[in-house]
Amino acid sequence: MADARELFVFRIKAVTRDLIKLCGGVERSGEITSRSKSVISRWQIPTEAEIIDLPAAIALESECGMPLVTSVMAETHGRRLTDEAAMASAASLNARHSELLRAQGETSIHMAAALADGTITPAEAEILDRSASNQEEALRRFRAGLAAVRADGPQCPAAPLHVVRG
Repeated sequence: MADARELFVFRIKAVTRDLIKLCGGVERSGEITSRSKSVISRWQIPTEAEIIDLPAAIALESECGMPLVTSVMAETHGRRLTDEAAMASAASLNARHSELLRAQGETSIHMAAALADGTITPAEAEILDRSASNQEEALRRFRAGLAAVRADGPQCPAAPLHVVRG
């Protein structure tokens, strides 16, 4: 059976992987934290002893708006983060999912219009690219909402977070 330190490390490694994904991957996370890709990669490997350092965790959490590492640290001490202004999980995810479906629909409409004559022009490609970018952003927000739920509930960056006894 794993001791408390091992469990903490595994949890930190798991949320670190989530943070890196939310922030755009290893390369982008390296830019945000001013760390090398190899360091960022080691933070994600469960068998590596090296874990994310506090300044890097804060930078990545700030970038994606999700206090994932902070939540694990609080829980380690019998505390949890709460966000009193956040909507209920189901409502928040439902709104993000609706946004994603709307963006997907717009991309489909633009694609159908572009394919109507059998040729995609550079102007149509530009419209499709902008639409795909909006869809990608909606998907990122939806996935960020899912990550927040995995980290013990929805998070709302506009609202203050409080540490409470668990």
